[in-house]
Order: sequence, then C-alpha cells, then structure tokens
Amino acid sequence: MTITVGVHRSNPSLYHLARLDYLQQELAPLGENAEFHHYADGTKTGPYLADGTIDFGGTGSTPPVTAQAAGHDIVYTAVSAPRPDHGALLVAADGPVHSIADLKGTTVVLGIGSWQTHLLAKALHQHGLSYRDDISAERPAGDEAERLRGGAIAGWIAQGAELAAARRTGDFRELIRTGDVITDRSVFFARREFAVQRPEVVAAIVTALQRADHWAAAHPAEAAALAAEDQGGEAADWHTALAALPWRLEPATAEFVAEQQEAADIFHQVGFIDRAVTVADAHLPELEQPVAAAVSRAAKEA
Repeated sequence: MTITVGVHRSNPSLYHLARLDYLQQELAPLGENAEFHHYADGTKTGPYLADGTIDFGGTGSTPPVTAQAAGHDIVYTAVSAPRPDHGALLVAADGPVHSIADLKGTTVVLGIGSWQTHLLAKALHQHGLSYRDDISAERPAGDEAERLRGGAIAGWIAQGAELAAARRTGDFRELIRTGDVITDRSVFFARREFAVQRPEVVAAIVTALQRADHWAAAHPAEAAALAAEDQGGEAADWHTALAALPWRLEPATAEFVAEQQEAADIFHQVGFIDRAVTVADAHLPELEQPVAAAVSRAAKEA
C-alpha cells in the first residue's frame, strides 16, 4: 500500500519531510511506501482527505474545523507545541490604529481560512467586535506592506519571512502577536478510516515528522536557504522565522480539543462556518499514547 501525505509550503514540518527520506525509512518496516502530494493551498487539506487524494495532512488551527463543518470525517493525530512568535497583526507605525477597537470599519489582509482567521476572529471577539460584521477581510495580493504604509488597509497579519522582513523596516507596529491570543499550533490530521485502522502507520508518520523537525532545528541555515530558494525572500529572514518555531510535536489531547472548540464556537457565531461543530468528535484518545511514544522515539534517535 502507498501512504500519501499532503505537503504545502505553509507547513514547514511537512515541507522538510518531503525533502528527506525519513518517511520511507519509517514506513518500510511496516511494508508501506511513501508518496507526497504537493499543493498550494492548505485550506484544501480537508477536501483532499475526504476524497482520498491524501491520507494524512497538516495545517494551522482553522482548516480542520472548517473540514468538520463541511462534513469531512477527519481525526486529529498530532500537534506542534505552541508557536507564540509565528505571526503578528501589523499596523502602520504612524497610523491611526492603536487598539483592536480601532479596527472597526476597516480592512484587514489575512490568509482567509488559515490559522490567521482564528487569530483575528478571536481577537475581535475578545474586544466585543465581530469578524463578520465589524471588519472587511481580504486575501493577500503581494503588496500588503505598501498598502499598509499608504493607509489603503488598516492591518495585515504576516508570518514567516514576510513578518521578519516587515519587522526590519521599522515601518510597522505589532498590534498583537500570535501568542497574545491563540496557541497557534501546527495541526496534523487524517481520514478517520485510515487513522482507526492503521494507528501504527500514523505513529510512523509522526516519528518521521519529528525527525524532520529535529533536522530543521539542527540545520537552520540549510533550512532557511531551501525556503528562500523555493518561496522567495531573504535567507536571513527565513532563518529568523524558522528559529521562532518550536520544532516539537505532541499528541492531540483534551486541552487541545478545548482550544479548537473555542475557535469553532467563534467561527459559528460569526458565520464563518454554517453549522456548530463538536471538535471532540474528531479526537481519538487511543492515538495519544502511540503518538507520544513516536515523538519520544524520534527524540532519542536525534
């Protein structure tokens, strides 16, 4: 059998896994082969799991919630440690926005459907504002820094090398950093049938992912150079961005489920998803022990 893992640029753990041989090494003793399916938009992960294009994928916090809302039968497998410095909501340094309340009636650029939606929706909710009613959300077009400097938009949620580059200019203030509002974990999930029937394969994938994370942590300059060559930007900015990541996986626990449920409730309240979601339906407690063991084994082999 061939196990297909989805890969997109926004998930650095999967991005590095696809460039190393760890997955095949872990799957071979189980009689399985590894294959990667590359795609550009992480929000497609739920549909790709549902239609069988991939068996396993990873994103930020929002796509698995929207996948459940769309009726896709997914289950959580593992999560990263929190990523408090992964991103930030930027405003112009000399602009009129000094608080979340000042965003009312303005336009904010963000990755709609990504973890950035979770960040902004919760931040607004905490201040009595609504993602649906009180701001206009726009997708990035590549000119966010210039638009923010010129006042065409009020805010921009940036991450990775773009955030590092924006910080260097001194032109922007961080209205909120990711860790001020959400844990912002990298989240890995799979088709239920696959995870239930093949927990040993799920554990093998997690071991390979953790090995890839250890590689990235141990080779920051090489990882940054790869990212810059493939995705653009300065290698130094990628180095800064990648150094801010924890490179550590954990089982999906009840604590994580509670974090996701809070997001799901806010999304439903503001109409980002059209039905209530019970996140616990996508939680398999029986996966926690094998995933914890897989992470531990990878750490010992690092």
